[in-house]
Amino acid sequence: MGVEQLKSEGNVMSSAMRYLSKSMNTSILVFLKNGVNVRGILKSYDNHLNLILDNAEEIYTTPNGEMKQNKLGKRVLIRGDNVIAISTQKIEGLGEGAVEEE
Repeated sequence: MGVEQLKSEGNVMSSAMRYLSKSMNTSILVFLKNGVNVRGILKSYDNHLNLILDNAEEIYTTPNGEMKQNKLGKRVLIRGDNVIAISTQKIEGLGEGAVEEE
């Protein structure tokens, strides 16, 4: 692995951490490897993408296409190695190069 590749990976990681930092205490949607989606208020995270969410709920679609929600608990920990993607509300002031979803 070359120095430039390490710098590039470091920039992506710091951009992701900045993105999460600006999402603290807001509602996020987490997509997990097992196909489950979890929505909750982001209270804490670390560089492994371990997430602590308050008022977390599982969001899923029933076989007949109906959207359902299942309350998971007042506070849950999601291990970072299960996270595929995180969607947040639009965040002001992220700067150039950051990816946002609306």
